[in-house]
Amino acid sequence: MSPLSLPPLPRPAALLCDMDGTLVDTEHAWLDTVAGFLRAQGSPADADTLAPFAGAAVADSADRLVRDGLTALSAAETATRLDRAFTARVAAGVAVQPGALRLLDRARALGVPTALVTASERHVADLVLDTLGRHRFDTSIASGEAPRGKPHPDPYLAAAAALGVAPQDCLAVEDTPTGAAAALAAGCRLLAVPSVPGIEPGPRTVLVTSLTEADLAGAA
Repeated sequence: MSPLSLPPLPRPAALLCDMDGTLVDTEHAWLDTVAGFLRAQGSPADADTLAPFAGAAVADSADRLVRDGLTALSAAETATRLDRAFTARVAAGVAVQPGALRLLDRARALGVPTALVTASERHVADLVLDTLGRHRFDTSIASGEAPRGKPHPDPYLAAAAALGVAPQDCLAVEDTPTGAAAALAAGCRLLAVPSVPGIEPGPRTVLVTSLTEADLAGAA
């Protein structure tokens, strides 16, 4: 493992982790799923067309595809096809992102509660929880389990509430602009490991190229 390239991050009240692209290498599998659907519909599947779908929930993506005229199918049928294809990819096996388990285990060792906060459907989240180890998480929030999904703050607010901590005392870990917007809108500090362009550093945002670069400080 390469040496850490930044000092340990201040110990948070809770660690709130996105899933796809952040803890497991599934964000590109999701975008490939959308791209395959677009090509099957005779629609463009270039990078600019795919960009808005990074970090987006299945239902939101289906609504956008219909609204933008990229499919003649209904939103319900579009969502069904996207969900079926993406779930099959995840069920076939996912790779854990470098440094992800070390960060989760570090939080557990420090007594920092941890939540999975994902835009994926519950059945997909459960597949990944089995891969990552359910003992590493105190709670999880999946698509449809908060009033609104990312980029709204609701999933992060729900996770913080479930853990009994203030959002502003939490550290969120994200990889897409959609997820980053949700975490920052909730008031969290943000550790970003971008899988797609668009996240900028800021007063509450630290960017790393890999979770192997990140650690949590031992003292509160």
